Amino acid sequence: MCFRRKKRFFEQEISSVASVVELTLLDARATDRDICNLVNVAIKNKYHGVCVNSANVHYAKDYALAKAIENLNVISVVGFPLGANSTQVKLFEAKQAIADGADEIDVVINIGKALDGDYDYVKNELLRIVRQSRGKIVKAIIETCYFTREQIVALCKVCIKAKVDYVKTSTGFGTGGATPEIVRLIAENVQAKCGIKASGGIRTRVQAEELIRAGASRIGTSTEI
Repeated sequence: MCFRRKKRFFEQEISSVASVVELTLLDARATDRDICNLVNVAIKNKYHGVCVNSANVHYAKDYALAKAIENLNVISVVGFPLGANSTQVKLFEAKQAIADGADEIDVVINIGKALDGDYDYVKNELLRIVRQSRGKIVKAIIETCYFTREQIVALCKVCIKAKVDYVKTSTGFGTGGATPEIVRLIAENVQAKCGIKASGGIRTRVQAEELIRAGASRIGTSTEI
C-alpha cells in the first residue's frame, strides 16, 4: 500500500515484528537457490517481504507466486549500494524492476551530491523516481553514517518534498547501520509524513523491537529474527 492512495501503513498499529520485516539478500554471490531459500524463510515467518537486487526480482516474484503466495512483497534496490549512478540509470533500473514484479523500490540517494549540499539534485532525482513508480512504495536510502545530524535533518526535509513513502537509514554496506538515536532523529523530522525503515546491522529481534519503539515501521535485515 502507498500513503498517496491509502492510510499510511506507518500510522497503523504494528501487529508483530514479523509483519514489518523485509528479509534481505543483496550479496553479489546470491544464486537462484539462495533466492528460493530467502523466499521460503520469509513465507515461514510471515514477513512483510524480501529485498533483493534488481536482477533477482523476477525470479523471487515468480517463485513466490509458484508457491501460491501472493501477499509476499518483493522489494528491489536501485542505485545500490553507492547511489552514484546517473538519474537516468536509476530511473531505468526502477522501471525494469517494477516490470519484473517489484512491489517496492529502495533507492540510494546520490550521497556525493548530498554532501555537496546540492539538495535540489537529490530531491529532483527522488521526485522523478516516485512519479515513474506510479503508486509503488518508494524508500529513499540516505546512508546516515556519512552525514551529520544537521545534514540528516536536511535530507528528511528533502524526502518529504520528494513525496517518498519511507526514509531508510542504511544500505548495510556503509560504515554504520541503524541506531535508535538516528531513528528517533528521523522520526522527529519527518513527523509522520514518511515512514522509517531501519536497516544495517540488525541481527536480533530485540534490536528490531528497540528500533520500532524509536519510530521505525519497517525493518530490513539479512538475519532471520
